[in-house]
Amino acid sequence: MGAVLPDLGNAEWLQWTAVRTIFAALDRDGDSARIVGGAVRNALLGRPVRELDFATTATPDVVARRAEAAGLKVVPTGVEHGTLTLVGSGLGYEVTTLRQDIQTDGRHAVVRFGRDWEADARRRDFTVNALSVDAGGKVYDPIGGYPDILARRIRFIGDADRRIAEDRLRILRLFRFHAEYGSGDLDRDGLSAAIRARDGLRELSAERIGQEMRRLVVAPRAPETIAIMQESGILTLVFAGIGYLAPLARLAAFEASVGAAPTPAPRLTALSCRIEEDVERLAARLRLANSERDRMLGALAAARRFAIFPDERVARVALYRLGAAAYRDGVALALAWSGAPPDASDWRDLYRLPERWMPPVFPLGGRDVLGEGMERGPAIGLLLRSLETWWIEQDFTPDEAALRTRLQRMIAAQQ
Repeated sequence: MGAVLPDLGNAEWLQWTAVRTIFAALDRDGDSARIVGGAVRNALLGRPVRELDFATTATPDVVARRAEAAGLKVVPTGVEHGTLTLVGSGLGYEVTTLRQDIQTDGRHAVVRFGRDWEADARRRDFTVNALSVDAGGKVYDPIGGYPDILARRIRFIGDADRRIAEDRLRILRLFRFHAEYGSGDLDRDGLSAAIRARDGLRELSAERIGQEMRRLVVAPRAPETIAIMQESGILTLVFAGIGYLAPLARLAAFEASVGAAPTPAPRLTALSCRIEEDVERLAARLRLANSERDRMLGALAAARRFAIFPDERVARVALYRLGAAAYRDGVALALAWSGAPPDASDWRDLYRLPERWMPPVFPLGGRDVLGEGMERGPAIGLLLRSLETWWIEQDFTPDEAALRTRLQRMIAAQQ
């Protein structure tokens, strides 16, 4: 006997005003609508539900007409594939007409609209993503994905080779979903199919690969899953080089020990970068945002400050110069490189310095120098930097009056 499907009728997100409006607009006149995919999976796993995607038997023109009549904004985000985004209460909800893939080339698909819920489910990637729920909370599982959800097993629907041939990004999605939701060993059939098809990754856009890798590196089981990717020759294709598995594992464990939420830039740095040229190469290869690239470069520079473990005074200087965010990135990356235990108390204390000491603001500026009779020019900046350096060397203790006195002496010495 199969596992009994739970009822989601009490799910809070099923009662959202916009959700009820969408169901009322689409679940009528012979058409039906359901929430599909990740929201159902996460709800059954007891995880937060952040995005709601709908599927419906109604064609896109009917969806648009009914949604507008219900007061929803309609955005044609993927109308060629039957997808519209309906905006209500300030949130967007993707609504896709049931479909079947008629032709695929591993990157794009030609689709035909339909009304068969099971056929639509069978065209999805993994069994855990093929469940749906109606307006009343009844869960539908035509593929038998619920036992895989209970077992936390990521398994392709049907033949793994065929699923990957339809979209080669599913190679990376297999690893990402295993790292995020999986338990135990990675599915053997899926892994074998991914290895056979791995050269197809070369044909995917950098943007699509980058999106998957950002999500994969921050997943709960990222270090061990990425190790499998490296062993199977897939990580090398993605990064054009091997990854630093031990630093990534230490960084992830250290983040857990200090309660830091994982983010892609530091983890990608630990995994693939030791010098600035590595960052530039990876940023281009994965089409990273400039802000991500800059954070990675900043983490590298900051980590070098901690190549020799600093005392508290030196650490305060680093925090003052770097700011809290770059300081923490640098400490975490330096720990990852050092080989020190991720739960080392001295490294945790170093990381938490911003919690117990706030860098002061240097109290003087150009106007103060001009007020002492200096003429405008580059000498003002040089004088201020010299004064600030002295203040830092005194461990930030001189107050504004002491700084003004020293400034006056410095100006007098130059005259």
